[in-house]
Amino acid sequence: MSLDDLGPEELGQDAPSGVETLFDAPPLAEQERMVEAILFASAEPLSLAQIGERMPHGSDAAEALAVLRKRYEGRGVGVAKIGTGWALRTAPDLGFLMRREAKEVRKLSRAAIETLAIIAYHQPATRAEIEEIRGVSLSRGTIDILLELEWIKLGRRRGTPGRPVTFVTTQMFLDHFGLASARDLPGIKELRAAGLLDATPPGAEAEEEFLPGEDGEIDDMFPEEEAVV
Repeated sequence: MSLDDLGPEELGQDAPSGVETLFDAPPLAEQERMVEAILFASAEPLSLAQIGERMPHGSDAAEALAVLRKRYEGRGVGVAKIGTGWALRTAPDLGFLMRREAKEVRKLSRAAIETLAIIAYHQPATRAEIEEIRGVSLSRGTIDILLELEWIKLGRRRGTPGRPVTFVTTQMFLDHFGLASARDLPGIKELRAAGLLDATPPGAEAEEEFLPGEDGEIDDMFPEEEAVV
């Protein structure tokens, strides 16, 4: 029998549903160990597809990841969802133990913090939109700092005259602030409950959009952020 006579089942390639391949997938416990090793060795969050690419044929990365997440529940380190990826991260309630390890290179200026908050809450946002919300012109240096930190990136151009470029937050931004997605940013109700915003003005109960920079509370959203490069 030649190789041409062998079907996908004999070659260990993808076979139709319900047909076993030549090489069986590793036991689920072994797959879990593989996922753990992959996440531990990665310098950045990995998507489920990226994890699966590193595992043996026939492995179920999603199930192995689910088992690993459950095993890490209540531990000092957990499996966290960062944007569209997954990573091993210190438990949120133990973050204070790591503060001494952070290197303070420079602190973000008020302008940079305001700009970052506006982009986070209004993305995609153009330069003109940022300046309109802040009420002052935006220096190129402010945007450059946020781009260098990889907390923001260029988005799609607007379909308006001049086709201005937009700015959006990155996965590194989500990772730094411990967010799974931009939807996890505190809303206006949470900010008011935490005392970071004044009470809702009469007739504005239906307003749900937070405009960074109002009431001078921007520093409370991103307190004393340190830019580590």
